Amino acid sequence: MNDLRLAWRLLKRDWRGGELGILLLALLIAVTASTAIVLAGGRLSRTMSLQAADFLAADLVVSGHHPLPRAWLERGRALGLETAETVAFATMLVEGERLLLAGVKAVSAGYPLRGRLKVRRGGIEAEVRHPPPRGRVWVARRILGELGLEVGDVLHVGEAGLAIDGVLTFEPDVRGGFSRFAPRVLMRLEDLPATGVLGPGSRAHYYYLFAGDEARIRRLRAWLEDRLQPGQRLLDIYQDRPDIGRALRRAERFLGLASVVVVVIAGVAVAMAARRYSERHFDAVAVLKCLGAGSGRVLRLHLHQFLLLGGGAGLVGCGTGWALQEGLVRLLRALLPPHLVAPRWQDFGFGPLVAGVLLLGFALPPLLRLRRVAPLRVLRRDLLPTPVGAWLVYGAALLAVGGLLWRFSGEPRLTAWILGGGSAALLLLALLTLALLWGLRRWADRWPLAGRLALLGLTRHPGAALGQILAFAVTLAAMALGTRVQGDLLETWRAQLPADAPNYFVINLFPGEVADFERTLRQIGARPSAFYPVVRGRLLAIDGEDVKRRARPDSVGEAAVNRELNLTWADRLPRGNRLLAGRWWPRRPGPQVSVERDLAQSLGIELGSRLAFFIEGRHLEAVVTSIRQVQWDSMTPNFYVIFAPGDLDGFAATYMSSFYLPPDRQAQLATLLRDFSNATLIDVDMILQHLRQILRQVSFAVQAMLGFALLAGVVVLLAAVRSALDARIRQGALLRTLGARQRLLCRSQWLEFALLGGIAGVLAVAISEALAWGLYAWVFHLDFRLQAAVWWGLPLAGAALTSAAGMWSCRGVLRASPLTLLREL
Repeated sequence: MNDLRLAWRLLKRDWRGGELGILLLALLIAVTASTAIVLAGGRLSRTMSLQAADFLAADLVVSGHHPLPRAWLERGRALGLETAETVAFATMLVEGERLLLAGVKAVSAGYPLRGRLKVRRGGIEAEVRHPPPRGRVWVARRILGELGLEVGDVLHVGEAGLAIDGVLTFEPDVRGGFSRFAPRVLMRLEDLPATGVLGPGSRAHYYYLFAGDEARIRRLRAWLEDRLQPGQRLLDIYQDRPDIGRALRRAERFLGLASVVVVVIAGVAVAMAARRYSERHFDAVAVLKCLGAGSGRVLRLHLHQFLLLGGGAGLVGCGTGWALQEGLVRLLRALLPPHLVAPRWQDFGFGPLVAGVLLLGFALPPLLRLRRVAPLRVLRRDLLPTPVGAWLVYGAALLAVGGLLWRFSGEPRLTAWILGGGSAALLLLALLTLALLWGLRRWADRWPLAGRLALLGLTRHPGAALGQILAFAVTLAAMALGTRVQGDLLETWRAQLPADAPNYFVINLFPGEVADFERTLRQIGARPSAFYPVVRGRLLAIDGEDVKRRARPDSVGEAAVNRELNLTWADRLPRGNRLLAGRWWPRRPGPQVSVERDLAQSLGIELGSRLAFFIEGRHLEAVVTSIRQVQWDSMTPNFYVIFAPGDLDGFAATYMSSFYLPPDRQAQLATLLRDFSNATLIDVDMILQHLRQILRQVSFAVQAMLGFALLAGVVVLLAAVRSALDARIRQGALLRTLGARQRLLCRSQWLEFALLGGIAGVLAVAISEALAWGLYAWVFHLDFRLQAAVWWGLPLAGAALTSAAGMWSCRGVLRASPLTLLREL
């Protein structure tokens, strides 16, 4: 208790003396920015996940080709989750002499658990969160036109007659399968037995829907994973809607990266501030030791001070971080989701955690040096304690950054890339920097006086200069990396869904109709994508082995082998596809296929594998000659398997495509449907609008988090510059005493800071480019390309930022008298 009381008194004395300003500023910025990022990022991420779950109508879905065990539904209810169930199937509707193939979805009372349905009655469209009443149905408008019915008439589904209660204009969970392509009938699950449609051998898809607390969803998922049988799958937004899932996953990874950027920059500033703090306390520690204080007590006193400082900074930073993100949310309410979830109480604990980890990881090594201060220093001011081992300094820092990075990003690969790649790059660049400083010192005599003073000031203590240069390099590299990733992510999302992205799909076109259909599309102002033939077939074996033995439960391969695949052929690589391995149709005898990457990885398909297909009662074997990566969110037809031209000759094929039709020309669709009555049009415009809204919110979240990181980087950069003032104050005071003019000192210091920042900018280019290559290749899965602007812009930015911050920090040195400066040291 006595040590704690004494530590508090010493802390108050240091506060009054201005010793803690830089350290406290660095801690406050780190805690404030980290807290704001965790709170705002968590709120935005959870809100976007909830909105994305609207596409599933639930948080988690279990699907199967046969009725699912009722115990699974009961398990979800026992965990306190909302539940619902649906059954989807295709059936023929018959009204008089008119026939129409429709997709029927029977739903329970709780459907939808997420999102809303849109139903039009009497010319008024309304959003609802409940299914139709028992004995009634909601149908797509096309059903009314094709069967000659109106709202209020009776629609016969199998043996049951159900009243048409409204026109279904939107449903959240539009999934794959043939029923997706047919016009929808939405009915109650309780009315399904009366239809008599489903019997033994009927082809239907069964779904259980769950929604609720994230932790309970995870518990249910873990429980279900061990009980899945062949043909059963767990679906979430990342699997069922990979276009949205990829955007959310990339955004979450970037938010983690932005948090790491702030922590790394703040950690560098804390380390430099703690080093200055410990160096300025050598004399005080020597006096304490002369008065009988042991090395252990000296260390405890300063640890207590730092714990008190960290606790205060953590609490204040939590408050300012909450206020910052709350103010941003209120200021930009129009750009954010309408219902933003509240912060989680556990997120507030990360502020003190960040303060504690930064102090222990970055400030502890300089404090350990205080134990080695000799009492004799009270008589000999030049007696310095031996430095702490480099392994402890850098090991503690890496451990702290690694732990926080793992927490913020949740990505072991991201952690390994930043720590491993960054450490290796820093080690190599440190050696190059020392060689460069040695070379500059040899050329100092050839420079004018101001330049000579700048070079001597920079190279007089290579170790200290190296530390500052690497600190600035890490800061600039972190800021450049965050800016670069943010820009490329936004560009990717804009390219993913441009304003003229296809909003309609067409299937079931006969080969003889393709040319006329494309010509008609262009006449009505539509812009079609490529037309692809479609042949239905099953994958049976891989290299003679039954494919079902290779399919893991709940995998892409398992879903592919339990249904017919859409097979096609193409002479050129389709747009949105990228060749990863092999060649596109090499000259060789026999049928050839190109396989999508995820399917190949799931089933263990490699180049040269022989795939056996069953198509229209015949067997066909083909060799894999290439592996492709497919951009599934391109809103154009995509395929798991593509054959070489001519390999599917003799099989019956229909054609499919997608096209963009401007909203003011959608009335022309009636002509298109009348002229091509067998073709099926699929309207995805509502889905596109919802997806664009989510991507806009994701983009805003990324930009807001980068703004936090850049703001923290600029301010912490200023704090880091101020942490190395003592040597410059002493040098400036001596030069002023010897007659140097203020203009000469100003120019020399400006040149010194500009050289320091320029060298740091060159190093930052190398660090950021190396880390960007690894992140793009292994984490974000983006195309990496060198950016010429970074190679010249970052050194210039480094020189400008450090010289501006340095000159602002040193302005007192240039104005005060030499005697005043010397007395303060």
